[in-house]
Amino acid sequence: MNLDKPLGSVIQGSLSKGLEVRLHPDISVEEMRVGKFLVVRGARSQFFCLLTDVALGTTSDRILVNPPHPEDDFMQAVLAGSGTYGRIELAPMLMLTPETDDRGWSPDSLLNTQGNANQGNRKTPENSNNGQNSNNGALASYQAQTGAPMELLPVKTIPSHFSQVYDASEADFRAVFGWEDDPHRRNFAIGQPLDMEVPVCIDLDRFVERSNGVFGKSGTGKSFLTRLLLSGIIRKQAAVNLIFDMHSEYGWEAATEGKQFSTVKGLRQLFPGQVEIYTLDPESTRRRGVRDAQELYLGYDQIEVEDISLVARDLNLSEASIENAIILRNEFGKSWITQLLSMSNEDIQMFCDEKRGNKSSIMALQRKLIRLDELKYMRNSCPHNYVGRILDALNAGKHVVIEFGSQSNMLSYMLATNVISRRIHGSYVQKAEQFLQTKDPGDRPRQLVITIEEAHRFLDSATVRQTIFGTIAREMRKYFVTLLVVDQRPSGIDNEVMSQVGTRITALLNDDKDIEAIFTGVSGGQNLRSVLSKLDSKQQALILGHAVPMPVVVRTRPYDEAFYREIGDVAWDEMDDDTVLKAAESAKADLGF
Repeated sequence: MNLDKPLGSVIQGSLSKGLEVRLHPDISVEEMRVGKFLVVRGARSQFFCLLTDVALGTTSDRILVNPPHPEDDFMQAVLAGSGTYGRIELAPMLMLTPETDDRGWSPDSLLNTQGNANQGNRKTPENSNNGQNSNNGALASYQAQTGAPMELLPVKTIPSHFSQVYDASEADFRAVFGWEDDPHRRNFAIGQPLDMEVPVCIDLDRFVERSNGVFGKSGTGKSFLTRLLLSGIIRKQAAVNLIFDMHSEYGWEAATEGKQFSTVKGLRQLFPGQVEIYTLDPESTRRRGVRDAQELYLGYDQIEVEDISLVARDLNLSEASIENAIILRNEFGKSWITQLLSMSNEDIQMFCDEKRGNKSSIMALQRKLIRLDELKYMRNSCPHNYVGRILDALNAGKHVVIEFGSQSNMLSYMLATNVISRRIHGSYVQKAEQFLQTKDPGDRPRQLVITIEEAHRFLDSATVRQTIFGTIAREMRKYFVTLLVVDQRPSGIDNEVMSQVGTRITALLNDDKDIEAIFTGVSGGQNLRSVLSKLDSKQQALILGHAVPMPVVVRTRPYDEAFYREIGDVAWDEMDDDTVLKAAESAKADLGF
């Protein structure tokens, strides 16, 4: 790859539809890949672009009517570049426009430094300020030589006709996405570009401050992607995690896909002192060799009518039954389910006569709620406050994985996750309000990320108002609680909720409705549809949103022995006092102080 060799010229385009580029005759169209990261050097600015489409063009329709013979190599060579050419379409994502200063620094000199900058190879933060600017390309060179602050800006214009297009260098990637060992930011390498060996980083501080999503059809590696993200959050101490592990694959270990059976490490093995496992099915957890998991039980007195409404479809409950559940709750308080399950037909009749309830609806509700007795973790009353123990662990900076074992059917999963999350969210609301009152950095709650799978069942248009997760998604970071939703059907998630998803990491999707849902609330999303639909089925993802400066396609980082060593060998520094105070001031500003 010759980074100083132009690939083509901009021939037309618009800010809304993107740029059309004609490839130079010596550039093969087969070298172009959808999702490739390219740089356009305009007269005054550099434009960082994503390749969204590849096409063939001709200068005359006569060539199409009378094409050369397949074996006529000479005529094909004559036409190549003159009569026939390759064409690509680019979506500009960011721009860099330096100003000329009194030392004569100009955009042209900025671009001229790019060739020298490309030869650098930044590795550690220790050599970041040693006077050699070759690592960050034009961005670092300009800043170091002029002292002027540089910033990558949203695209507000387009380059002029015949601006040249170049392959992005390592310096360009580092200028846009940073580097993992940046001492000033919690960056985490999520993968590499399709055609280069350079890390692409996400900003974990920006990632955890909003709800996020990992999407992709079945078998594309969503669980591996999620484990990568959770490992980065734990290692960089960006937040604490509460993970509802539906299929018991995040806590201790998980099986890989393929003909030969093998396993990968879970979070508990990677971070034994920082991750705790709770289980709703102790027998299943012990059978899988997890010996230090803590038991978790829920009581009927913890279940509210809103929780029953959430699983009404699974229990086949009517609206009338839910309305009568409210009557029971108003009469018996928290013990309404226990009271209902112990009532005889005569008791129900007497209750309906006194409280104007509907006997048939209450009897139907009683029959359906008996199914809850089948859940191994349900008790009439719990001797311990298990949710309180989870809260204590989160407050202490521990990360909690809740395994479901054999209790992973949708009824069980939706009920338990909603009950537990509602109580934890309530505690965070109280803490956030106390912080709002005292403005003391010591009262600031730890940022919490709640991971849920099959998210469309909690966040579809019919139930989103009844779940705590809909509330969390709409609140964004107001109470320091956000979601990490993992799902293969993003089209099933309510549009309002999808518009609040800050960062979307998306593997291959085939359904047009799912692809359209990914770009809900995303400016210029139409240009990226072809990029998403052309991903490989394994280990590729499109990342866009709040945690990255621009959309990018990556080969996701392998979750293997090399990753285990890398995540374990790097000694990340603790936040110093200045960083803590800065975070507190930022939180105050976000809360309106």
